[in-house]
Amino acid sequence: MNPVLLVTGGSRGIGAATALLAARRGFAVAVNYSVNAPAAEAVVAMIRAGGGTAIPVQADVADEPQVMAMFQHIDNTLGRLSALVNNAGVVDQPARLDQMDGPRIRRMFDTNVMGSLLCAREAVLRMSTRHGGPGGAIVNVSSVAARLGGPGEFVDYAASKGAIDSFTVGLAREVATEGIRVNAVRPGIIDTDIHASGGRPDRARDMAPMVPMQRAGSADEVAHNIVWLLSPEASYTTGAILDVAGGR
Repeated sequence: MNPVLLVTGGSRGIGAATALLAARRGFAVAVNYSVNAPAAEAVVAMIRAGGGTAIPVQADVADEPQVMAMFQHIDNTLGRLSALVNNAGVVDQPARLDQMDGPRIRRMFDTNVMGSLLCAREAVLRMSTRHGGPGGAIVNVSSVAARLGGPGEFVDYAASKGAIDSFTVGLAREVATEGIRVNAVRPGIIDTDIHASGGRPDRARDMAPMVPMQRAGSADEVAHNIVWLLSPEASYTTGAILDVAGGR
């Protein structure tokens, strides 16, 4: 039976690339989306066309009842979860902190932080040997913004990803004896459409000269690191935060 993976925010960008690669590596994949059902269904169709197993699952990860319903649906459809990629996240228009209102900051933390914690909680309840599970792996998608701070643009986003880094280390140590490995990747400038949702569709191209490797990365390059961290090849790796940022 194929191991079961949930990829949150799996309908586009890094999430979609991860879902597609993981399916090729033998995972049955639940592709989570919040509002864009056609995009999620397109990823599922590609996986099935390649002979893999996948389902779309709708949930706003910031909403606890929706998260719980999503995990129950995966239990009933694909079986016990083996792996989780906390990829769902939001960004907003560039702004200084003194220009940000409360709803923007709250949305950032509700999705990027609360969503990851809620999904990880449900995953631990299914994977942990403490709860009768067989173990598993969690990969959180952070950002190099956690190191750089996002001044003048995205300090709220950067702060939310700093929380993910702390959460990764803490949870890894909390469940280390329960068969669960918890790691994170910190992408740098990656050429995905998240930049358009932040009002800067050309940001990856414009920022490329600031990267030591002089180019933006691709979603596939991040996905390969995520799937490696999920795999038995990373069996002695937990609490790690892996920069995938071209040296930035």
